[in-house]
Amino acid sequence: MNPHETEPAADAAAAYLTALHARLTADRCTVTTPPWKDRRVVAGARADRKARWFGTKAELFVFAAAVPEVDAATLGEFTVWAMSYAKGLRGGIPGARNAALVLPALVSTRVRPEAAQWAAQDARILDTTLISRPITVEAAPDVVRTTLYRGRVAWGGMFTGHVLEKAALYFP
Repeated sequence: MNPHETEPAADAAAAYLTALHARLTADRCTVTTPPWKDRRVVAGARADRKARWFGTKAELFVFAAAVPEVDAATLGEFTVWAMSYAKGLRGGIPGARNAALVLPALVSTRVRPEAAQWAAQDARILDTTLISRPITVEAAPDVVRTTLYRGRVAWGGMFTGHVLEKAALYFP
């Protein structure tokens, strides 16, 4: 392989992020590309308000980055970063008819089993104002495996269906 060629694994993760960017844009998200640890992050944000949520505004933030390998420690670091970043972006008064939901995803051709297990265990909560559902995406040229917690949570539980619907749309 010459130094100007990229490996197929990196191409698969990059292609996944490009497709994610298109899916976020098609769903009318505001899409940006902030840096995280010298990596480009695809970030999408949208706000929805529905009568069945009693007029509460649900802000959804999506963050995804490609890494050589997803392990539990890196996914944990990325989740903390994404939640902090989202906390700085969110509008309105936290908790006052506003909910913030975060989908932090790491994409790679190599996802360690403990990282996928950590993502599937439970949602993470920051200061009772942000809920995240970390995601691992194993994007190989021939198959994509997505892992996230699909259960309910005590705080923000009325948004579970909405978040899972958006997660399925963005991370097929």
